[in-house]
Amino acid sequence: MAETISLSNEWKRPPYSWLTFMLFWCALIVVSGAYVTTPLLHVFESEFQVSKTMSAWTSSSFSFFYAIGFLLFGPLSDRIGRKTVILIGLLSLAITTPLIGLSTSFSVLVILRGLQGFVASTFAPSALAYAFDVFPSNRLITTIGFISFGYVTSGIFGQVLADLLYQWASWKTVFFLFGFLYFMTFIAASIYFPTPAKSGEKEGVRYYIINSKKIFSERNFILIYFITITLLLTFMGMYTLLGDFFSHEPFQLNEKQILGVRALGIVGMIISPFAGKIVNKLGVLVTLRTGIGLSALGLFLLGGGNHILFLVGMSIVYVMGISITFPSIMVLIGELGGNIRALVNTYYAFILFIGAMLGPIIAISLLSIGTYFTTFLILSLLLVGSFLLSLKIKI
Repeated sequence: MAETISLSNEWKRPPYSWLTFMLFWCALIVVSGAYVTTPLLHVFESEFQVSKTMSAWTSSSFSFFYAIGFLLFGPLSDRIGRKTVILIGLLSLAITTPLIGLSTSFSVLVILRGLQGFVASTFAPSALAYAFDVFPSNRLITTIGFISFGYVTSGIFGQVLADLLYQWASWKTVFFLFGFLYFMTFIAASIYFPTPAKSGEKEGVRYYIINSKKIFSERNFILIYFITITLLLTFMGMYTLLGDFFSHEPFQLNEKQILGVRALGIVGMIISPFAGKIVNKLGVLVTLRTGIGLSALGLFLLGGGNHILFLVGMSIVYVMGISITFPSIMVLIGELGGNIRALVNTYYAFILFIGAMLGPIIAISLLSIGTYFTTFLILSLLLVGSFLLSLKIKI
């Protein structure tokens, strides 16, 4: 809590509202890195002369190493401090991201995207614990809501900004600008983030092994993790295909119009900061099931309609459902995790981005043997399966 901040840093602590915005911004800009190549896959296909499936690895390599990094940086933040890990990550992103824009071969591009994903994973496992260290209890829920909003919004923000920069200049500009943003964020965080007093609790390997066994032996957590893997899998899969879907018959939208369709997804995300209030009113399990149900419905109807306004509306319904589901799972993990919720959250984040890694690959593979309708149908059926699993979760 706030009283754990060392007295030597108390004098320079900025207002809590500013700290909340900073954590929201960090969540937004760091996780946006996972999504910036989604609208650029066709560019990599033509520039590096690779297949659609190969170009998807520019997204999947980031997601895979992002997931792996969670398993390292969560325990590391316990040992050397949350703020230290966050700052190391931001500085590393500021260095590695512009290098991606200098890539001259596809293999180098994929490797650097993997490295970018690995260092980006410093933020998420540290941020939640950092908020608990710095904020008083009466402000904590709001702050966590905005951090979650940053994560959710990054899925659209990263795509839209990358698409804008590509249309304005080139794909290389995307990584140069993001590198600059990471560096400026590092400077601001260095100045404004207070340093919590060290707790002195440094858990050993035995702690993680024992509690990992406990987590994966409990039915609720296994169900939650099965649901989790479908979330970003369908999200990344849907948005990987969305541009091509709307650029072909009968829609034939141009790049600017497709950019507008992507941007409209933010409408569905506006509900995310209010998810906490919805949970308080309806209960966490009802909210979770409602979110998954909306997502499944929106994705199913996205593949079956033929009117542009209807399809855009269904993409917003899908995103709205996902925006409710993410905070619901975070609340559920908090309730069920108890004193090991940090480790439960680490595995949640790891599995979430394994799904993100698989999403583009699975979507492109499904499209190669079927149609857009069958691809969206199968993705929606994964969410139907998650809905059925959510009925078995008991608190």
